[in-house]
Amino acid sequence: MPDELSAEDRELIENAKSMTYRSYAPYSRFHVGAAIRMADGSIVSGSNQENAAYPSGICAERNACWQASALNPGMAMKKIAIAARNVSIMPKGEEDKASFQSTPISPCGACRQALLEYEHLYGPIEVILYGADSIYVFPSISSLLPFSFTEF
Repeated sequence: MPDELSAEDRELIENAKSMTYRSYAPYSRFHVGAAIRMADGSIVSGSNQENAAYPSGICAERNACWQASALNPGMAMKKIAIAARNVSIMPKGEEDKASFQSTPISPCGACRQALLEYEHLYGPIEVILYGADSIYVFPSISSLLPFSFTEF
C-alpha cells in the first residue's frame, strides 16, 4: 500500500495518476499515465494519446520513456510508475470523477519491449503498478517480459 512506499515512490505514483487527466482517449475512454524517475532524480511523464487512425496513437509508457530519452540523452531511467482510470462507466461530462482502477494495469508488450531496450542500455528499471486497492512493485522490466527480444 502507499504508506509502505518511500516518499519518492509515492511522488512518482501521484505524478502518474495526474497524467491520466492529460491523456487523450476519446475512443477507449481508458486514461493511462506513466511517470519515470531519472538517475538525477527528475521525473518525466507521459499519457496515452489516441487517434481515429488506430493504431497511430501511443501508450503512456512509450510516451514517457521516449520523452525521457529525448530530453535526457544517455541518462538512466531508474523507475516507472503507471496508473489508469477507466471512464467508460461514467456519464459524458463527468469523466474527471472516475476513480482509478482498483487493481493495477501492466504495460502492453510493445511498451515492455521499448522499456526493456533502455533497461539493457542503463540497468534495471523498477516498475510500480498503481491500483486503488493494491500496488505491485517489480524489480525490473525484464521481470515483466522474461522471453524478450535480446539481440538488438
